[in-house]
Amino acid sequence: MSDNSSVVARLRKLISEGHYPPDERIAELQVAEELGVSRTPVRLAFRTLEQEGLLVRVKSRGFKVRHFTEQDIVCAIEVRSVLEGLAARRLAEQGISPQVLTALEQCLDDGQAVLANGHLNHDDVATWARVNSRFHGLIVRATQSDVIADALARNNHLPFASSDSLLVDSDHLEREYQKLVVAQQHHVLIVQALRGGEGSRAEMLMREHAYINIRYGRLFGLAYPLADVSR
Repeated sequence: MSDNSSVVARLRKLISEGHYPPDERIAELQVAEELGVSRTPVRLAFRTLEQEGLLVRVKSRGFKVRHFTEQDIVCAIEVRSVLEGLAARRLAEQGISPQVLTALEQCLDDGQAVLANGHLNHDDVATWARVNSRFHGLIVRATQSDVIADALARNNHLPFASSDSLLVDSDHLEREYQKLVVAQQHHVLIVQALRGGEGSRAEMLMREHAYINIRYGRLFGLAYPLADVSR
């Protein structure tokens, strides 16, 4: 895993654990010392987490942790599930192009390669994050709907809303592996529905898939500090 990817993942987890209190300035130097890295990857990580909605830029200088509640997270994930589900349904109904189908199938192959060893390391998690981001992006872009893309872009600025906001319990990678096995199965079924032009099924699968980070993580006993959002 690159320094930047590693710092982003570790910071995301620390913020979700409440290690850095909301509305208090988070210092670049302090974080660099705590994580044992230089200031450059921390600076880049701050910008990434600002885009994800976890950090807010303060007028004077630097960033602070955004205040958010469990319900903020639940609502943001629900909105993403609806929007991505709509994108999947529209793509299935309008007909998926051979080029997009090939690209999605490559994502399936790449995802399976991550899981092939039967366990995860930190490099695998970074690879999965890239594959997952590409998979979701392909579906949204293929609908050619600026309305859906713009609505998702706005929602993605809320905490943990984006499909890129991968929550990882680095102390239990064997359980993370189980979660990603389920995520890979979801991807396979979604592509199957898109290939078959099954709009309602593609929408249902995509909506359920949006909860993979939290609902399915807790199913496997992962120690996510966020309150349980299973219903």
